[in-house]
Amino acid sequence: MRAATTDATGPSLHEKARAVRDDVFGRRVFVRGVVEVSSYCRQNCAYCAMRRENLMLDRYRLAAEELAESIIHHRPPAITDIDIQAGEDPVAVREVVLPLVRELRRRTNLGITLCLGTLSPYQYDELRKAGGDFYVIKIETGNAAHYKLMAAPGSLDKRITAIHYLAGSGWSVSSGFIAGLPGQTAADVKQTMHLLSELPLAGCSVSPFVAGRQTPLSSASCGDIDLTLDCVARMRLAVPHWIIPAVSAMRSVSEDGYVRAFNAGANLATINLTPRAARANYPMYKHDRFIMDEEGVRSAIEEAGCELSSVGIAEHLALAAERVSDSAQTTSRPRKRAGEVCALCLPSSPAAPEFVEAQNDFASKLGSQ
Repeated sequence: MRAATTDATGPSLHEKARAVRDDVFGRRVFVRGVVEVSSYCRQNCAYCAMRRENLMLDRYRLAAEELAESIIHHRPPAITDIDIQAGEDPVAVREVVLPLVRELRRRTNLGITLCLGTLSPYQYDELRKAGGDFYVIKIETGNAAHYKLMAAPGSLDKRITAIHYLAGSGWSVSSGFIAGLPGQTAADVKQTMHLLSELPLAGCSVSPFVAGRQTPLSSASCGDIDLTLDCVARMRLAVPHWIIPAVSAMRSVSEDGYVRAFNAGANLATINLTPRAARANYPMYKHDRFIMDEEGVRSAIEEAGCELSSVGIAEHLALAAERVSDSAQTTSRPRKRAGEVCALCLPSSPAAPEFVEAQNDFASKLGSQ
């Protein structure tokens, strides 16, 4: 683990990003819970320990009924949204995720996020009809050749096609990439950030690379936390409406990385609700990955001077869409008060001009390392 560090580019970049976040969202941070329902995966990504060729992993699928009861009756009160995550496992989609989504939609007001990989249009539609709101599908790298080298799912073109299909069929969509992925160049970072800015996204993430022990990249160096957090800040400055998470991998590579993400403009935290007996067998990076529990999340949010959001992600996006609809029916719009939901927070909002500058600055810095 790296020692705590100061912001490499000085406080101005992160302070500006934080101010933009505060203007759009206030200092409120969305809090979701994640349940990792299956560690089976048909993909063979070089950077992920759940790759299908990892024969050392004790695979599992959890039961929908038990998960539903746990989420409904025992989730922390701060949670407004639930993220149902799995390896790319069509069996889990059919036998676990669909019944779980239906039950949660029937019995709760939780926003429902899904992160299940590249599926068929029929499966996306089934999940949407069951009650899904938000779909996370990361590209990890925006360079097609690098994507293929990393054995990422399918092809980059297919991944992008899936993002457009999801957004066009009523889903709010988030994507993202890995900073410091082996073989990544400054040009790759610039290309990836540009691609993400052009996609119909409601959110975006960046995670530092963490070398998984049971992967072909086990001997590679972890990603740099300063570069990762600078990217968080530049994403916020460029696309103010994006929902940008602080991710547990930041805490894995730097003791203060998670808190610093909020100070760089992030506005989403995740509490892990996966049963303890299963967590070690969901090693996206490694078996002893850092787990963010309720106490850790609350502490990080408080340390960053932020507060818990009482409004969930799905509700926020619905309110934003209503404001855009209302503003389109008038020729003038009142000035937005600080902390009020931005009236232009649509996934299709164009990237701000600062995004081009952010790409160049970030890529230049990466190239100098």
